[in-house]
Amino acid sequence: MSTIQELTNIATQVRRDILRMTHSAASGHPGGSLGCADFLTVLYFEVMSLREDGFAMDGKEEDIFFLSNGHISPLWYSILARKGFFNLDELSSFRKVNSRLQGHPATAEGLPGVRVASGSLGQGLSVAIGAALTKKLNGDNHLVYSLHGDGELQEGQNWEAMMFAAKQKVDNIIATVDLNGQQIDGPVDEINSLGDVSGKWRSFGWKVFEMNGNDMEAVIKTLAEAKQATGNEQPVVIIMKTQMGYPVDFMLNDHKWHGVAPNDEELAIALKQIPETLADY
Repeated sequence: MSTIQELTNIATQVRRDILRMTHSAASGHPGGSLGCADFLTVLYFEVMSLREDGFAMDGKEEDIFFLSNGHISPLWYSILARKGFFNLDELSSFRKVNSRLQGHPATAEGLPGVRVASGSLGQGLSVAIGAALTKKLNGDNHLVYSLHGDGELQEGQNWEAMMFAAKQKVDNIIATVDLNGQQIDGPVDEINSLGDVSGKWRSFGWKVFEMNGNDMEAVIKTLAEAKQATGNEQPVVIIMKTQMGYPVDFMLNDHKWHGVAPNDEELAIALKQIPETLADY
């Protein structure tokens, strides 16, 4: 079991990876990636039960994860590499020609850890629910986790999936919504306000938890509580409040950083705010 400091060190280094990857590629989505680093660190390094004999596409007898908001791929790639799914030095190929680390996760390149192409927003919850039902049919008691953006909830397919999961009592899934309030065109409330997000999920029949996704202790505690709530004939969701660009001061809560890579000067400033805790790739 990892300590809070050990998990913080991983998340800190992952944030450095995100900045360096997007800078090197001169493209990508650093804002949401930075904001969700604590969550995905805890999920992979503390919560999920993974096979010890290597990655298998079928995901049998292990917990599995789907990244629905696939544009925050630099975060996921860093987590997968630092968890040992592939060599760390491959992160330098992010968004390069013939790289397995495409701008949005894809399966054609055979990257370990990725089970479905994602980034076409609104589809990930349906995929995760399907995988959860498959585990039930196979008598597999492991869980399915998924991550979604708040702007992504503007896609209607999510709400159909939410109704279906509650009706079918899909109680082996934990979905998480990154509620950072920003999307590519501006603040979510100005583009198409979601209103009471927690209340809506609750009214659709889900067990709802809320947490500060930029507080490592809160992430650990809430994920543990959410896991304990599974198996009770009700799907589970975590509404996770984060700050886009966290903790880089000039990126915080600015929708510009949804999809803009830092230049040389911005990278240097950002990296000074995020000390190296493990080792850069």
